[in-house]
Amino acid sequence: MVNYIWIFLILIGVFFSFLTGNFATINNSILTNGKEGFDLILSILPIIVLWTGIMKIAEDSGLLKKFAQLVQPLLSRLFPSVPKNNPALGYIASNIAANMMGLGSAATPFGLKAMKELQKINPQKDTASTPMITFLVLNTAGVTIVPTTVLALRIAHGSLNPSEIILPSIIATFCSSLGGLLVDYFIRRKNK
Repeated sequence: MVNYIWIFLILIGVFFSFLTGNFATINNSILTNGKEGFDLILSILPIIVLWTGIMKIAEDSGLLKKFAQLVQPLLSRLFPSVPKNNPALGYIASNIAANMMGLGSAATPFGLKAMKELQKINPQKDTASTPMITFLVLNTAGVTIVPTTVLALRIAHGSLNPSEIILPSIIATFCSSLGGLLVDYFIRRKNK
């Protein structure tokens, strides 16, 4: 669906440029923005690689398992229908840890593994279970302590104080997580 939206927006832009006679502007924009996009990727890539590597080291060293044990009481309350020793809880904890570091790209594999494990215990295979929905809410609105990608973007664009967004980011993502989980909780209670 998103692909269709992008195609529609691009076609509108091209059509509008023909109508207004600004087709040269579109050509220049395509050529210069492609280079700017590539330069941006090159500036962000080292930071993402560094933090993804740190997450891999944390996974291999067992640090993520210790984090999973630390958040086990909270996860047991958020996911009461998931058995305590189910591997899904470990993957969920790993996903949360990666998202806290602002590493959506590193969190995605953990999220996919968590959903796969949650699907195994799902009684209705063609419908998302309550734990799957709660995890999706938690993953989407998760608390970010270090917004790594945003910091990298601010550094790449020459911000004088790139880290000034850390506290507002923590507050905003905490509020979004709390709000999302509350809505999930009330909808779950209403549907019981």
